[in-house]
Amino acid sequence: MMLRGLWKLTWIEIKVFMREPMGAFGTIGVPVLIFLVLGRLANNRLASPSLVVSSFSRAGVPVLMAILIAISSVLSLVTIISIYREGGILKRLRATPLRPQTILTAHVIVKLLLTAATLGLMLLAGKRYIPSGVHVPWFSFTVALLISTWSILSIGFIIASIVPTARFAQPIGAVILYPMIAVSGLFVPIEYMPPALHAVAQVLPLTYAVRLLQGIWNGDPWSAHMSDVGALALLFLVCTALSAKIFRWE
Repeated sequence: MMLRGLWKLTWIEIKVFMREPMGAFGTIGVPVLIFLVLGRLANNRLASPSLVVSSFSRAGVPVLMAILIAISSVLSLVTIISIYREGGILKRLRATPLRPQTILTAHVIVKLLLTAATLGLMLLAGKRYIPSGVHVPWFSFTVALLISTWSILSIGFIIASIVPTARFAQPIGAVILYPMIAVSGLFVPIEYMPPALHAVAQVLPLTYAVRLLQGIWNGDPWSAHMSDVGALALLFLVCTALSAKIFRWE
């Protein structure tokens, strides 16, 4: 019965999401377009194949995936939950036979499905920008992306628990998101950061997500990143427990 209710609610949430063209385009279309633009720039400006491989494998896709994770898991989730709370939808859902865990799990599943769909579209649309001879472990990379998204979504529930109204959802999410991206190793290796920023990066979840994605993309075995997976799992458990205590349904 619970699984049936979870499936129905998940399907409803997907349909509601797809009825908002701008939201769907921002979550799925924009990352694909950015991927295509970056791939085209790399092909046009980098003549040496080795430089193309290095730029593509070490910076392009891992950075793009990390940005996608952050935007999809935090900003989108926080906004949706805030709108539902402000409109009384959460209160009405809680009054149904569905358990609160089922309701929140449906939102997590929707985000994971959208993340996987976006990654698939990136692969189809940008396959020609992958240098010949480069083997990309797409299955492992997809699993790493879903693990990272699943973990970081728990941060979104904490933010959604404290955001007063939907109007403040995007700004508060952005204040938390963008500084996290800047010091997570996306643009500057953590080893080159000042000691203070280096210490901050070590406690940020996005740091471990980026490290996991970059490692799997470059062909590292999973055994080399079990500490990153463990850190992401610990983050999920801690944030989920915290959000369960402070989450407001109305």
